[in-house]
Amino acid sequence: MEALGQNQPSRKKALLIGGGAPNATLMAGALVAMIEAKVDFDVVSTSGAGALIGLLYRAPAGNLKPEEALHHTTRLGIADAIYDWLPVNYKVFLKPGPAADSFRSLLALNPFAREVLAQGWHEGPQKMLGDWLQLIWATLTPADTGPFSQGLCAHVPFAESVIDFARLPHIPGQFYINAFNVDRGKMTIWDKEEVTPEHFRAALAFPLIYPPYRVDGQDYIEGAAIDTINFRALVAEKPSREQRSAKTPPKTFLYRGQECEQGLHEDVDTLVVFDILGSERLIQEPRNLYDAWVKSIITPLVAIARDDVKLFERVHNIDPNTGKAKRRLLKVPLLDGIEDDDWPDILDWSSSNLERLYEIGYRAGRKFCRENARILNIR
Repeated sequence: MEALGQNQPSRKKALLIGGGAPNATLMAGALVAMIEAKVDFDVVSTSGAGALIGLLYRAPAGNLKPEEALHHTTRLGIADAIYDWLPVNYKVFLKPGPAADSFRSLLALNPFAREVLAQGWHEGPQKMLGDWLQLIWATLTPADTGPFSQGLCAHVPFAESVIDFARLPHIPGQFYINAFNVDRGKMTIWDKEEVTPEHFRAALAFPLIYPPYRVDGQDYIEGAAIDTINFRALVAEKPSREQRSAKTPPKTFLYRGQECEQGLHEDVDTLVVFDILGSERLIQEPRNLYDAWVKSIITPLVAIARDDVKLFERVHNIDPNTGKAKRRLLKVPLLDGIEDDDWPDILDWSSSNLERLYEIGYRAGRKFCRENARILNIR
């Protein structure tokens, strides 16, 4: 693989950021390390929670630099003293319904509440007080969840406050998010010129947590629930005549309203993947009923992510004539830096865990950049 690309025109690097919301700060830390090393990507493709990380990287709201916006993901954690008593992230998973939306809108009109919610209190006693106030407000928020509800939470109502969607079409390179079209039974890929807050919410509509999200009259769920990494939409080659003549029809995805068989970026030479869900150590004995629910979400994603990487390596990335890989696949081993004592808490939303994961991701990112400096064109 070392000789790949020699004596050839300059090709492209792609970053693939998959799902895994509880471990999002792992990805954020690694990405900050790459920003500091001045690694440039021609294509960024995201799934599930990776869409949030990718959008904070490419189009953070306000005057924040990408590395600042990515580090702010640690602020989604709940103060440890509260989380030990109530292990629920009420900052991320908000009550759904029109009454809840109205309550949050009214709360945002209060300057003090707006400061706590938007600016945030994030250190020492101030953080404890801020998180306690947010718990009170979350408890007082009315909701209309009932037996006929399709999901438990509101669709990421804070999206516009952290992401500048108007800036996205003007960023360098290409950017994608995916979502599964329930009505047509097809994965859908949206690019930077199409993505709005509505598309972002559709891309995070994980079943049970969030109900299906309707865009242009069609229902969508989170793409990572079906395809955690989304290799094929980028680099899968057009099926051969033999494959077309087989009884099994080729898999297609939707892009700009059309069904596509061939990947969108055959000119990508190097794929950098955040390997965040591929470890079976994420499958653990639950500590309580809530922890069992969280692990029931992650467990199937572990198998899907592992199989997606194997499928790409064996099917989409092997030249049938030579048996050699056609592209570099570089996996950032984000989970390798986790100590044995930390694994039981790996999916916790506590502040200390999110900070710890960020630092682990940052160290993994720096090590990855050192070991692949020549391939990544790091000077």
